[in-house]
Amino acid sequence: MHTIEKIGGTSMSQFDVVMQNVIIGDRQLSEVYQRGFVVSAYGGITNLLLEHKKTGENGVYAFYAQNDSQWLDAMETVRKEMKNFNDYFSTHGLKLESANQFVDERIDGLVACLKDLDRLCSYGHFSREQHLPAVREMLSAVGEAHSARNSAELLKAKGVNAVFVDLTGWKDELNLNFDDMIHYAFKDIDFQTMMPIITGYTKCKEGIMSSYDRGYSEITFSKIACLTTAKEGIIHKEFHLSSGDPKLVGTENVEIIGLTNYDVADQLADLGMEAIHPKAAKGMERLGIPIRVKNAFEPDHPGTLIRSDYRSDQPRVEIITGRTDLIAVEVLDPDMVGQSGYDYRLLGHLKNHKISYVAKNTNANTITHYLPSGVSSLEACIQDIQKALPSAKISTREVAIVSAIGSNMNVPGFLSKSANALAEADINILAMDQCMRQVNMQFIIRCQDFDKAVISLHNALVEK
Repeated sequence: MHTIEKIGGTSMSQFDVVMQNVIIGDRQLSEVYQRGFVVSAYGGITNLLLEHKKTGENGVYAFYAQNDSQWLDAMETVRKEMKNFNDYFSTHGLKLESANQFVDERIDGLVACLKDLDRLCSYGHFSREQHLPAVREMLSAVGEAHSARNSAELLKAKGVNAVFVDLTGWKDELNLNFDDMIHYAFKDIDFQTMMPIITGYTKCKEGIMSSYDRGYSEITFSKIACLTTAKEGIIHKEFHLSSGDPKLVGTENVEIIGLTNYDVADQLADLGMEAIHPKAAKGMERLGIPIRVKNAFEPDHPGTLIRSDYRSDQPRVEIITGRTDLIAVEVLDPDMVGQSGYDYRLLGHLKNHKISYVAKNTNANTITHYLPSGVSSLEACIQDIQKALPSAKISTREVAIVSAIGSNMNVPGFLSKSANALAEADINILAMDQCMRQVNMQFIIRCQDFDKAVISLHNALVEK
């Protein structure tokens, strides 16, 4: 049986190393098969095509959506960066002329298409906004097509029977749903003798970007693993899934998490530390397909295996993590007491502005939601809440959250030990939360206390 494996953008930028460490290594050529690789765009390319994931800096899509002619210059920046990657990999066996021709064909096609759309919308009967989802889909696709095509060619140069599986639907008139698109693409793939190198983007009737946005490559990875009945899904990252951030707690103090479950993976995703996109994991979890997270630069290490049936035999904390980019939105209203549906009304405003909260606390007359601070619609959402609830006093505050997570933490003492560790580090707990299932404890603290909190909790709950 085969495995389906995923390689992220940062690792793809060092594909020569990945090819040696992960794909070929010490194997004979006859031993490299029974594996398919879903690849992301090279590091930074999707940011240039859409917008920067962290800073929000405009890429081609953002300029085009704003009807800003700078999108053309931004597209040329993409072309240049793609060819820079081609230049680098030409020293490892990539045929530069054909690789650059592929880039030019895709970029020129996109430019022509977007110019045609501009002309169409200039007549007034066609709305630019109506076509933006399709524009975002097309732009996303070109990054993965570039990296997957290059990777297949590099592997062929090494004697591997690699097959470029282009799921982007470039100039393809087929309009299949997600499942049918995968079945169609893999109908002639023999994992015993072929190594498919697959685009992380999939064109489908549902629109993968509209459903999952930037998490689409892991959705593709999961869907292929499920529909081809893989024995295991493997995600190659630039780091191990460890008990804490080595940069904070020290490489000598962290432990690599050997086994955990999908529940823990969901808790990590909720804090922005995705082992795998939570929606991607669900299909594999239902089918009992385990996911292994490996360090692409330590190929001999087995990494972390995520199973649906795993629960630690001994109660323990597996990981200390958190995030500092949160805004606490506190709604204080004396009229809240005993009023049915008050919280439901608050959640309605969050839904209207497409805001998902990370954590939440309530008491008799106060509800506090902890929201990502980078959400552009946050201020408008708060204004809507104030208009709808005029008797409420709404306050906001920048906070951090630190969390202790484990597949089995159901034992007296973890909570008190955590509180004591934070107190000894002179950290004031602003709020806290623990569900009855006891798979995580969350502490709301000041942002400036985050590093110290992670170190103290890791020392108390993991190292000792």
